[in-house]
Amino acid sequence: MRRLFPVTDQTPHETDHEWSLDDIADAYAYPPLTGGAHWLRANMVSTLDGAAQHEGRSQPISGETDMRIFGTLRALADVVVVGAETVRQEGYRPARAREAFAERRTAAGQGPAPAVAVVSAGLDLDFSLPLFSAPLVPTLLLTGAGAPADRVAEAAAAGVRVVVAGEGAGVDPQRAVRELAGLGLVRQLTEGGPRLLGQFVAAGVLDELCLTVSPMLTAGTAQRIAGGPGIKVPERLELASLLEEAGFLFSRYRRF
Repeated sequence: MRRLFPVTDQTPHETDHEWSLDDIADAYAYPPLTGGAHWLRANMVSTLDGAAQHEGRSQPISGETDMRIFGTLRALADVVVVGAETVRQEGYRPARAREAFAERRTAAGQGPAPAVAVVSAGLDLDFSLPLFSAPLVPTLLLTGAGAPADRVAEAAAAGVRVVVAGEGAGVDPQRAVRELAGLGLVRQLTEGGPRLLGQFVAAGVLDELCLTVSPMLTAGTAQRIAGGPGIKVPERLELASLLEEAGFLFSRYRRF
């Protein structure tokens, strides 16, 4: 892998070689967060023609290095926020503890693995799945005050921590990130899906986008990385870094 941006004096970390997990973790480190600050980053993959999925899943357009970055971003986070549809389609499992990041997480005051927070209005989820029934860190469920009471009770009975983050049936994105931060989960990562990311973008709460551009074409009608309602004025982000390997581009964009 090689670093294309920012341009620096050439060192072994900028030349074309296999980066260690520590190298990747250093490159994707969260900014210092103090005084109640929190940071929401998204990690998504897209083909050259803008598809975020192929046949409903992101794995076919991903690659080995993209998956290493995916795992590293999880290992740096306090919480992984994901939409219910993505949980169903991608077969989500609990985040696992990884020995390679144990020392780094301990130094940051983090537990052995990030929590997973599932965003759902209707709670149409199978709470017997390992994500809910056997996580290393209890799974969170972000929902609205108007969510079906029987499903809320079923989730709680399965050991899921239900967090109310909206007045109606749905979840308010601004409140969701605040509620998570209030639980001490300030290093936040969302892996979509596109509808959830679109909600975060529209609400103005996304701080950083980690976007892998896959050197593939799919055509078809696959979703983009973000969907749902648009914003009146396109928001411009600042390029923070750009890496490349095997034709894949790994970019990081941040708010100004």
